[in-house]
Amino acid sequence: MKKIGFLSFGHWTPSPQSQARSAADVLLQSIDLAVAAEELGADGAYFRVHHFARQLASPFPLLAAVGARTSRIEIGTAVIDMRYENPLYMVEDAGAADLIARGRLQLGISRGSPEQVIDGWRYFGYQPGEGETDADMGRRHAEIFLDMLRGQGFAQPNPRPMFPNPPGLLRLEPLSEGLRERIWWGAGSNATAVWAAKFGMNLQSSTLKSDETGEAFHIQQAAQIRAYRAAWKEAGHTREPRVSVSRSVFALVDDRDRAYFGNGQEEDQIGFIDERTRAIFGRGYAAEPDRLIEQLKTDEAIAEADTLLLTVPNQLGVDYNAHVIETILTQIAPALGWR
Repeated sequence: MKKIGFLSFGHWTPSPQSQARSAADVLLQSIDLAVAAEELGADGAYFRVHHFARQLASPFPLLAAVGARTSRIEIGTAVIDMRYENPLYMVEDAGAADLIARGRLQLGISRGSPEQVIDGWRYFGYQPGEGETDADMGRRHAEIFLDMLRGQGFAQPNPRPMFPNPPGLLRLEPLSEGLRERIWWGAGSNATAVWAAKFGMNLQSSTLKSDETGEAFHIQQAAQIRAYRAAWKEAGHTREPRVSVSRSVFALVDDRDRAYFGNGQEEDQIGFIDERTRAIFGRGYAAEPDRLIEQLKTDEAIAEADTLLLTVPNQLGVDYNAHVIETILTQIAPALGWR
């Protein structure tokens, strides 16, 4: 069995070709798609976070709204850029959203991706410390966030508070028990995957990673997952970790599918995410069901992962994306032993 969810980047544009023409459209449609996905039997509704862009940004109002409208499906992010986050305030937001969802939050965090603006985190009031890079700062924020989720008291109480305090040092509230074990790290390299394992975070690996060996993307990603699991075992954690990969997968079953994705990209691509980092971008999959099943059987990283996140073209609307998800769940997943 493999958990299957969707991942939406939450794009919106005023173009008449888009079904999501405003921020309100994409937020409300994201909720509706999560409800539809739950009804179809999908396991997860995940959302990307980008700042300074016509995409989903502040995640916690959306996560809380999805949690209030659904009852079973996992609700997550992939990923929140920790360079932009106040980790203490984030503990409160995450705790509230998880309580509303009754413990279904699966929170993906990371140091972030290439941005729309130069050093956007500076506008949010954050700056790397002496000798730190922005990536170091993001990981430092993550470590603080993880520590605060343990729920230990750390703040000295006021001797004359407005309301009575419990004894001892005070922690952040509301705290959602168990959320600490449902934090994921979006790793773009083998080294950051190993780092995530040491801190007891689950692993999210997307369709982009550092090109470290020159091999095909799915082979490099599978090696990343194996390195992560080895580091997890070495760290001595007692629970079993979870690993997700994301893919663009479209079964061509009607004229709409063929019109939208019939000429899709079927090869890995090489590029640079900054001046120094050579990256490999994983291929997408779009084919008739029989051929698609055979292609997916050869993807080593999907085989290694316990969770598959299907990236959805959210601007094509809720109905079409529900169709994409349903086709994978009913025509592809059973043939691959995922259902």
